[in-house]
Amino acid sequence: MGQAKKVVLYGLAVFVLYTIITSPERAAELVQVGFEGISSAAQGVGEFMSSLVN
Repeated sequence: MGQAKKVVLYGLAVFVLYTIITSPERAAELVQVGFEGISSAAQGVGEFMSSLVN
């Protein structure tokens, strides 16, 4: 199981580096989409917690 995690992690790292090197604009778009998703999720959790308190 530990070996499979290492292989997947290295594969992901290679993919990320390849994407950044070959297409920096696309990589920036993907990062932006990721951060927007995290921000949206955090906002949803905040709204949920606020509704629980009220």
